[in-house]
Amino acid sequence: MSQREDQELLGRDERPDDEEHLHRIAREFQVGFDAVERIGLPAVSIFGSARLGPGDRWYDAAIETGRAFVRHGFAVVTGGGPGIMEAANLGANEAGGTSVGFGIVLPHEQSMNEHCDIAVEFDHFYARKVMFVKAAEGFVVFPGGFGTLDELFEALTLIQTEKVVHFPVVLFGRVFWEPLLDWVHRTLEHEGMISPDDLELVSVTEDADEAARLVVDCFQKQCAHTPAEPDKADAQ
Repeated sequence: MSQREDQELLGRDERPDDEEHLHRIAREFQVGFDAVERIGLPAVSIFGSARLGPGDRWYDAAIETGRAFVRHGFAVVTGGGPGIMEAANLGANEAGGTSVGFGIVLPHEQSMNEHCDIAVEFDHFYARKVMFVKAAEGFVVFPGGFGTLDELFEALTLIQTEKVVHFPVVLFGRVFWEPLLDWVHRTLEHEGMISPDDLELVSVTEDADEAARLVVDCFQKQCAHTPAEPDKADAQ
């Protein structure tokens, strides 16, 4: 899809060929579902700014976080771009794990980073966002801008509305995230716009191993409480 076609879809007075566009969306979802199926492992989705590079403390921490998840047998999923995404993919790749990039076609964005074993580029944000959730057992969110905040609040909305359950969200970087959480508690919760338990699965850390452990522990607890399927031989 061209940038112009996407503008037409979102524009008020213009519209693309609806039938063809629906086919493209369906194909995009199918490609995404196939990619998720290929991962074959529990996974974490890691988000953060595309504007950070080697030597930045968050970039280096994202490398360590990618490595930490691989040590627990997890795949690492990112948006496939530069910055924090590149760092997490690099860490997973260096640790010998499965490194996945779900990218987006943008006019001013760099292409997919080179550290992805599985790489898919999407035209539509909503299809891409579904794959981030579908593939993952939780999110780790590093400092970032509008896109990162979008993914964070998407996850919180899905948790609040019980569209996903047992889905931990780990915020990496206290100095960055605690002012936001303070506002959420002092304003949203105080005004009754969210419930106190809406953020019960949100944690804050500055340690890569703890970030991995918070997601992995939640996943393992969920597996322990999931009834095993009866053996086919016993059912006959």
